[in-house]
Amino acid sequence: MKITISDLIKAKQDGRKIAAVSCYDYTTARLVAQAGVDMILVGDSAVQVLLGHETTLPATMDFMVTITEAVRRAAPDVCLVADMPFLSYQTSIADAVRNAGRFFQETGALIVKVEATAAHLDVIKAISDAGMAVMAHIGIRPQRIAQLGKLKAEGTTAALAFELVELSQKMVSAGASSLLLEGTAREVSQIVTETSPVPVISCGSGPDCDGQILIISDILGLSSGKKPKFAKAFAQLGDPIVQALRDYADQIRSGQYPSDEQCYHIKPGQLEKLQQMLTDLC
Repeated sequence: MKITISDLIKAKQDGRKIAAVSCYDYTTARLVAQAGVDMILVGDSAVQVLLGHETTLPATMDFMVTITEAVRRAAPDVCLVADMPFLSYQTSIADAVRNAGRFFQETGALIVKVEATAAHLDVIKAISDAGMAVMAHIGIRPQRIAQLGKLKAEGTTAALAFELVELSQKMVSAGASSLLLEGTAREVSQIVTETSPVPVISCGSGPDCDGQILIISDILGLSSGKKPKFAKAFAQLGDPIVQALRDYADQIRSGQYPSDEQCYHIKPGQLEKLQQMLTDLC
C-alpha cells in the first residue's frame, strides 16, 4: 500500500519515527524500497552526487523530473518527495505552481519540497491552494550558497532560533504539510517538532524530529571528500566495489572471463550447415 502524507501525519501522532532516504536512480531506489523506508526524497543534490557539480544550482526541472520518474518506477509504494530546483519557484508564483504540478502529473510524486524563506510564504500557499502537498525546507538552504558564500549551522543563537521557530509556524499556516529542517541546532529542532502539527524531518538537525533523512551515498560509505558533521556511514561499500571491479578487469586480462559457460552457442547441427554455407560462398 502506498505511503502518503496522511500516513506520515499518523506516524507523528503515534510517535513512530519516519525513515527517509535521498536517492536518485532506479537501481538504488529499488533497493531502498526493499529495505522498507517510508520516504524517498529525490533531491537536487543529485547533480552533486551523480554529476559531480560543486553545488545544487545546476539542477534543472527536466533533469529532476526524469530522475524522479525513475525513482517512482522503482519504488511505487514509498512516499515520494520531489525537490523543486533552483529557479523553478523563485521567478513567479505561476512558475512555482506550474513546475510543482509537473512533478505530480509526470512523476507520481506525492509531495514537492521548496527551500523556503519568509519571502516564499506565498509560494507555499499557492502550491498548497492548488491542491498539492508541499514540504517547506528551512534551516540550511543549499540553493542560497551563491548569496551566503558558505553554509553553516542554523538556529545557534536565541535570536536566530526564535526566527526559525516563528518561520516554521508561518510555513504551516501558509499550507506546508511537512517540514524539513537542515543543519539546525538540536534544541531548536525539538521546539519546532513539538509545536508543529505536521511531520518534521531532520537532515542533520538532531534526533528529536519526527523523522530522519540522509543521502544514500553517505549511508553506504560511498561519499568522498569532506562530509557534513551529521553524515553517518552504516556500511563501507566503497572498497568492496573497487575490489569487485579490479577482479573483473583482472579476469578479462587473464582470459578467465568470460568462460564457455557464459557464452551463447549455435543450435545443435547448425554449425555444420553454417560451415557448408561458408564453403559454398567461397
